[in-house]
Amino acid sequence: MKHLTSIRYIDTVARIGSIRKAAEVLAITSTALNRRILAIEEELGVPIFERLPRGVRLNSAGEIFVHHIRNQLSDMERVRSQIADLSGIRRGHVSIACSQALLPYFLPQQIAIYRKEHPAVTFGVYLRDRAAAEQALVDHTADLALVFEPVRLAEFQTILTVRQQVYGVMSENHPLANEETLRLRDCLQHPIALPTNPYGVRYLMELALVDSAIVLNPVIESDSFEFLRNHTLTEGVISFQIPIGLPVEDIPKGSVARPIDLRDVPTGLIYIGQLRGRTLPVAVARFADQITKALQIRYE
Repeated sequence: MKHLTSIRYIDTVARIGSIRKAAEVLAITSTALNRRILAIEEELGVPIFERLPRGVRLNSAGEIFVHHIRNQLSDMERVRSQIADLSGIRRGHVSIACSQALLPYFLPQQIAIYRKEHPAVTFGVYLRDRAAAEQALVDHTADLALVFEPVRLAEFQTILTVRQQVYGVMSENHPLANEETLRLRDCLQHPIALPTNPYGVRYLMELALVDSAIVLNPVIESDSFEFLRNHTLTEGVISFQIPIGLPVEDIPKGSVARPIDLRDVPTGLIYIGQLRGRTLPVAVARFADQITKALQIRYE
């Protein structure tokens, strides 16, 4: 399988965009790496990289070639995983692209459960916004995507969707803290703290107000849900998050979370999916089954 070494080298150069930096990662000389690239280009009969003053980038032929070799590498990982399963010891690597809400509670719990039974399986978990998650599947930097309100689903094969109601998060001393359900118009009478535009919660709230004269005017904006949640304890603001990123039983002391009335803000969807048409390695497929069952039990 020596040919796999060369195509891994090409894949690394394509991801990093620099022969010198890729050589450092691969622990070989840049001269040796460049020879590998030239040999493959000679075999193909065309160059696959554009040489730039500060690095390289794939040309059209290179994009086709790299798409092919990433499929090869993915298939080999699947075969290795299947062979490992024959020995009774599950091995492999699971790479996940996910929305921020999945990071603090759900994924750590699920990965710990899985690795307790299969300690030889490793994980990579990467924060990707609504637009970038699907691209991570396409370029094979992720096996699975768990994303709230994705932007597009052209190459996305959906495994499961889970509904999530938007919650208002505030101090227990806030004037609205004793309400069982919050009306959005009441929330907007108080200072609000919102996620920045790329996030699904912000998208749902703006969608809810698209035909209204009301405009969202946050006093605080952040791309960190943890910051927004904690800031509600220091100032009388209301932040907005979804339950999977803020389990009710784990709300910090001094905070409360209340659902926003569905007449005001619709539920959003968490999508769990993979690259369309790809056969997942055994370790990835089994983990996908586990989280699917966990989400169904919790939210359906």
